[in-house]
Amino acid sequence: MRLTIPNILSFIRLVLIPFFVITFYLPYEWSPFATALIFTIAGITDWFDGYLARKLNQTSRFGAFIDPVADKVMVATALVLVTEHYHSVWVTIPAITMIGREIIISALREWMAELGKRSSISVSWVGKVKTAAQMFALVMLMWHPNELLETVGFVALYIATILTYWSMYLYLKAAKGDLLHPDNM
Repeated sequence: MRLTIPNILSFIRLVLIPFFVITFYLPYEWSPFATALIFTIAGITDWFDGYLARKLNQTSRFGAFIDPVADKVMVATALVLVTEHYHSVWVTIPAITMIGREIIISALREWMAELGKRSSISVSWVGKVKTAAQMFALVMLMWHPNELLETVGFVALYIATILTYWSMYLYLKAAKGDLLHPDNM
């Protein structure tokens, strides 16, 4: 493993996860803001690691592995925390949907890679917009500074949920021929 700037940023994202969990549980007035801030910093490292990997020509197999792992663990942790905070079916169902989609699509990508067809299910613009809406929603719902921004967070959560279903549909549609091929069943 080559220690590159993008890989260091992915490791930083993993290291930040326990810190935003700890700040989430601290009994201080500033805790929600600190939690959202740490999550935001982690999200910024996600954008920068991909950008720098391409810009500095520092892409690697390890980076291709660790980046999505750090992303998925970070987002799944945030979804669990938000679900615990709101303790509502209206948050739990979107959270389960998003975590379930990540598991399904990760398994689909791995399976398609085994078939040598990973490129047929590359990330679409819907997935990128879903991620942006999801990250924004999670920041607003972890911070929840006032009723208006909390409501904006809920709206963004449901937009992200709709995009989660849509992007999952697009991935499954792209892999449909291979999924339903008799030799693969």
